[in-house]
Amino acid sequence: MLADKRITVTGGIGFLGQHLIRKLADYSCRSIDIADLPQYNLTDLEDIRRMFDDTKPDIIIHLAAKVGGIGFNQEKPAELFYDNLIMGTQLIHEAYLRKIEKFVALGTICAYPKFTPVPFKEEDLWNGYPEETNAPYGLAKKMMLVQSQSYRQQYGFNSIFLLPVNLYGPGDNFDPRSSHVIPALIKKCFDAIDNHSDSLEVWGTGRATREFFYVEDAAQAICMAADLYEKSEPVNIGAGYEISIGELTELIARLSGFKGKIVWDSSKPDGQPRRQLDTSKALKEFGFKATTNLSTGLQKTIEWYRQNRHLLNKK
Repeated sequence: MLADKRITVTGGIGFLGQHLIRKLADYSCRSIDIADLPQYNLTDLEDIRRMFDDTKPDIIIHLAAKVGGIGFNQEKPAELFYDNLIMGTQLIHEAYLRKIEKFVALGTICAYPKFTPVPFKEEDLWNGYPEETNAPYGLAKKMMLVQSQSYRQQYGFNSIFLLPVNLYGPGDNFDPRSSHVIPALIKKCFDAIDNHSDSLEVWGTGRATREFFYVEDAAQAICMAADLYEKSEPVNIGAGYEISIGELTELIARLSGFKGKIVWDSSKPDGQPRRQLDTSKALKEFGFKATTNLSTGLQKTIEWYRQNRHLLNKK
C-alpha cells in the first residue's frame, strides 16, 4: 500500500513524527511530506486545504495533536478538546472530499474508560467515561474513530484508527510544563543530581500503573498498519506490559545515577489507576509485536537526554 505513494504526515516534526519519517524511508514511498506548524495550522480549514493542494497526498498519517501530562490537562482542557477535535474532523472530511486513498488516524489510550479491565481490549472502548483529567483530550481523539467508521459505512472512505499507549524515547518532550511522566522523571533526576539534592518529589502515590511504548516500535507499528490494515475496527498498539509509577521512578533514578530519597506528593492526582493494552489484534491483523524492552528503551532515552540537555535547557 505504501510503495510508490505520496505520504503526508501531520505533526511530522514532532517527537513521534520524526521517528515515523525515518521508518517510512524503508517503504519505497514516492514522496514523504510534513504538515506541521508554523507552515500549516491544522485547526484552520484554509490551511488544511492549502496543505492538500501543496502536498497532493495519496495517504495521510495524522499524528498532529495538542497533548501534555496531567498538569497540562488540568490547565487547558478546553484547548485540548477543541484543537484535537477540529483538527481530526476537518482533516478526515477534506481527505474524503479529495478522494484520498487512505487516512491513518492516531487516537490515544486516554480514550478508554477510567475503570477499563486490564489489559484494555478494543471492545471495551465505549464501556464508560474516561478518567476525568484526560477526558477532554481522550474524547476529542475518540471522535475520529466515530467519524472514520461513519465515513467508511456511508461513503466507503478508507480510514483506520490506531490506539497507541504512552510513548517515550530519544527526542521526547522534556519541557516540565507539558511533558509526560518518563521525560519529566528523567529531568527531575538530572536536576536533583546537579543541585546535590538528597530527595526527589514526585506527583501521586506511585501505585498507578502504566504501559510505555518505545517510539521506534510505535513508528514501526504505524508503518505496518498503514501498509497492511484496511478495517474500521480500532487497533491497540503498545508494548503489552504494565509497571507501577513507583517502580518506574526507582528504575529511572537508578539508570540516571540519582541515589537520594523519593518523596511522594499524594495530594497530587495519580490519573487513571491502571493502564495496559491487549495488543493481540495488532499481531493478528498486521503482524506487529514490540521488540524494545523498557530497560533498554530507558537507557537509550536517558543517554539521549544526557547528551542533549544543555541544548534543551537553552530553549
